[in-house]
Amino acid sequence: MILVRPADRPDEFPAHPFQLCEEYAMHRTSATVGNSRIVIEAGAPRPDATTIVERKGLGHPDTLADHLAERLSRAYSQYTVQHFGAVLHHNFDKLALLGGASEVRYGGAKMSSLVRVLVNGRAAPQCGGESIPVTEIVEAEVRAFFAERLPEVSDHLDIAFNITSNSSPGAVLTGDDVPDRTRWFNPRSIDDLRERRVRLSNDTSLGTGWAPENPFETFVRDLVDHFSGQSDFTRAHAWCGSDVKLMGYWDGQHADIVLCVPQKSRHVASRAEYVRNTEAVLAECHRLAGIHLPGADADFRLNARDVPEKDELYLTYTGSSIESGDEGVVGRGNRVNGLITPLRPMNLEGASGKNPVYHVGKLYNIAALRLARRLHEATGEHAEVHLVSTTGQRLDQPWRVLIRLAAQEAEIDKVQALVTEALEEFPALTDELVQEGIVLS
Repeated sequence: MILVRPADRPDEFPAHPFQLCEEYAMHRTSATVGNSRIVIEAGAPRPDATTIVERKGLGHPDTLADHLAERLSRAYSQYTVQHFGAVLHHNFDKLALLGGASEVRYGGAKMSSLVRVLVNGRAAPQCGGESIPVTEIVEAEVRAFFAERLPEVSDHLDIAFNITSNSSPGAVLTGDDVPDRTRWFNPRSIDDLRERRVRLSNDTSLGTGWAPENPFETFVRDLVDHFSGQSDFTRAHAWCGSDVKLMGYWDGQHADIVLCVPQKSRHVASRAEYVRNTEAVLAECHRLAGIHLPGADADFRLNARDVPEKDELYLTYTGSSIESGDEGVVGRGNRVNGLITPLRPMNLEGASGKNPVYHVGKLYNIAALRLARRLHEATGEHAEVHLVSTTGQRLDQPWRVLIRLAAQEAEIDKVQALVTEALEEFPALTDELVQEGIVLS
């Protein structure tokens, strides 16, 4: 095994041989650029074929919470940019949904209890004495969101506004002067926004990305989207609900999949019709597996909790379990790449709803994913990116940048150039997020 130990950092490698992997030769280089320590590891191990992956569809309560929080951030950002010329301080990333109740029958159903929307967070309520209609913006977006995503729920909402403009920690009173920090959520003008001068990380946190996906991960994404979103199948089968969830296991040759696909009760007249619909879903699963995973074996379990003889079925009014007690919380759903992959590097940041200007929990995860994809394209091999921030340090100078490449040889100058390019893109990334929000792949 050949190890390259940088002369200026003899402590970069463990002191004991048993701490090193003997199955591959890893070459490590490191450098300090500005306030960032950049470490590049070439010859890192490739991911094993064994894959566990989960994806939650558009109607899953956690996905609803993520997408609604991001929509609120985008709407607030667009309003403040239009009226004041800058994104004012806010965060809606603690939003939660509390499930309602429904009465479901073959051929019909109704809501019997409201879905509660807990809009938790902070937002500047004014700038320079001009008020911002925060609650009006939020309520309009919440109702529009459900009208588009789950129209049956849109008239059965209880919206709770838990939005403050309280200052972050650090505003120490030493006299009659008002600490600058207290003005972050109550600015006299956009000149009170520190990020207008220099963008500093709001938190000590981590952003992680990797590429490429393997064929099974791509299949999981496509299969959930096929049943959860707009597709030929959902357009032809009005009974197909959107609260789809998939857990899959893959060993490189065999796929084992547990899948939940709800049905809308007003389009299902009987138990026999429900069972026929499940057979249609399973047939579609096998058809798509043949296209995405040619030559592989694939087993599917659909709606595993169903007990047809007792009429215990995944039959819903709205197509989502949010109608019947289930809750949704930002950050419990898909990562920014649209998947939940416990055998891959990942973190638990809830990116949706965070301020798009300097919140590293959003920006670093997206930047790390995009950089990993560029590194994969450049090397033709697996790439991992980890961006670690320190609160108060420049956003474009992470405390640590760790690049892991499966390629045995890497052009260090080219890799560093790609890192620099990614870190310089935060202003453009902010503009993109304000206009489009997080677009999950």
